[in-house]
Amino acid sequence: MQSDNLQSRLAQRRLSVLEWGMAFTFRQLQYFVAVAEQGSVTRAAQNLSISQSSVTEAIKELEGDLGVELFERHPRGLSITYNGHQFLRHATKILATVSDARHVFAETKSNTGGTLNIGVTSLVAGYVLSDLLARYRRACPGVEVSAIEDNGSYLEHLLVGGELDVAVMVISNLRDRMALQAEIIETSPYRLWLPLGHPLVSADIISVADIAKEPLIMLTVDEIEENTGKLLTALGARPHVAFRTRSVEAVRSLVATGAGIALLPDLVYRPWSLEGDRIESRDVSGALPVVQVGMVWRKGSGLPQSAKDFIGVAEALRSGRSR
Repeated sequence: MQSDNLQSRLAQRRLSVLEWGMAFTFRQLQYFVAVAEQGSVTRAAQNLSISQSSVTEAIKELEGDLGVELFERHPRGLSITYNGHQFLRHATKILATVSDARHVFAETKSNTGGTLNIGVTSLVAGYVLSDLLARYRRACPGVEVSAIEDNGSYLEHLLVGGELDVAVMVISNLRDRMALQAEIIETSPYRLWLPLGHPLVSADIISVADIAKEPLIMLTVDEIEENTGKLLTALGARPHVAFRTRSVEAVRSLVATGAGIALLPDLVYRPWSLEGDRIESRDVSGALPVVQVGMVWRKGSGLPQSAKDFIGVAEALRSGRSR
């Protein structure tokens, strides 16, 4: 039954590919997704541990096969096009399905019961947990999963008290490192979000001083507001905060319509607002922090098999992204 479900999913993904009417290689898809996620051929090549020319050539061949431009080239690098953004959804699904197929044959699936109690922070819930949890449910369908969303400090309290098996959270500022063990599954640098046509979009170098002159849209989930404030204060800039919100979608809409700019982890960047307006993303000169997302559990605790399997799925997901 599990094999039949897998074949059905693979067939569905193949149909998605055929909608584009072209054949392309798995490696081309990997390179394309890496460039789209990193926003840079250089960073994608570094993460993939290959040459920039290999990435560039793969993207050109993919664009030739599809007959559309996936990226706009400009002096500062490249940005994904609307067609590229549409194709990205198909590419990530295809790669995820192949990863699932490998996981099926790489490990013996546990069909026994059990429970798994997960904690997750707000920023992570919509951008990491959904994919991770979907993979885990396919791998361990017999496990009953219960999840709670809260701030990092409270999740740490629940982990130490044994009320949670594992948490998926921002670990850059993990407080109780003596009692908790953490493993990074994703690292995301801060970048500047700008509306299309903003003067800083075409600037060769963007400094923190340039940001201080602009109205800032501040995201207030997890440690984002605290980190952004510390960053600007340490570099001698006093931000003019025009709007504070806990909604990433609100940040996108406000930035896209010119209400301000935002300095946020690349993890949550998407090039389009819900209204379909374009959002640009640019590097800022200087030593900006990174956001580390990871799995956290209590040291010395005998983790149930369900939690070990969940951590294993997260490790497999990270390994698939780094290829």
